[in-house]
Amino acid sequence: MSTKTEKPKILYSCYYSRSREGEHFIPEHVFSYQISGEMIASDNKNTFYSKPGDFRFSRRNNLAKFTKIPPEGGEFKTISLFLDQEILREVSKEYNLKSDKKVDSDAMFSLAPNPLYKSFMESLLSYLEVEEKNNETLFHLKIKEAIHLLLKVNPELKDILFDFNEPGKIDLEAFMNKNFHFNVQMQRFAYLTGRSLATFKRDFQKVFSETPGKWLLNKRLQEAYYLIKEGKSPSEVYIGVGFEDLSHFSFSFKKKFGIVPSSLKHS
Repeated sequence: MSTKTEKPKILYSCYYSRSREGEHFIPEHVFSYQISGEMIASDNKNTFYSKPGDFRFSRRNNLAKFTKIPPEGGEFKTISLFLDQEILREVSKEYNLKSDKKVDSDAMFSLAPNPLYKSFMESLLSYLEVEEKNNETLFHLKIKEAIHLLLKVNPELKDILFDFNEPGKIDLEAFMNKNFHFNVQMQRFAYLTGRSLATFKRDFQKVFSETPGKWLLNKRLQEAYYLIKEGKSPSEVYIGVGFEDLSHFSFSFKKKFGIVPSSLKHS
């Protein structure tokens, strides 16, 4: 098993205040259980709601925004298992499991409640709440157990889980105009459009006649201008259009338009 430092394969999330994720990219399939609080997720087509007791599946190589909302006076809690390609290939080889067809589905979808899912997730809590070290081998086995459990309860997931194809080359202009508001690194955009970073930058220059960085900044600021003019506040807008920091957004906005965002709707 790999010894490099990477994102935990099993994550127990706890929040006391409303929070939003940073980067909007789902790099691996994720099997999640909502313990308390609510989650709102959106891609460029749908908005997905998750409430206590819900199970969900998130597909790899998708863009999505997440807002985590704790219950009043309580804590937002989820368990998320990251079904990475290394483990899935291991299971595929061990049990001769292969994808038979390409499946087109949403970036996220609900899994019907099942007592097997619930007992599995509850069995993880004792390990996750204690935060003991050196659980890597155990968690590796639990991820494999989760894969088999998913296949038992939802056998149709086989064609998603064992599809190891990478994104193919797609229309760059259509993709960027649809996804510019997602806060992801440039190499993510390149990967999702089926290009190396160098090819992505070269093709981008041909299509838009400017660099990806300049185009993204201008596109996001133009969208923010429109939304604030329509009555939204800068604090509502800046994350939604792809900025991480309100002060950086305000600085960039003033540099482009000559006024601070908060004064726009009064102008």
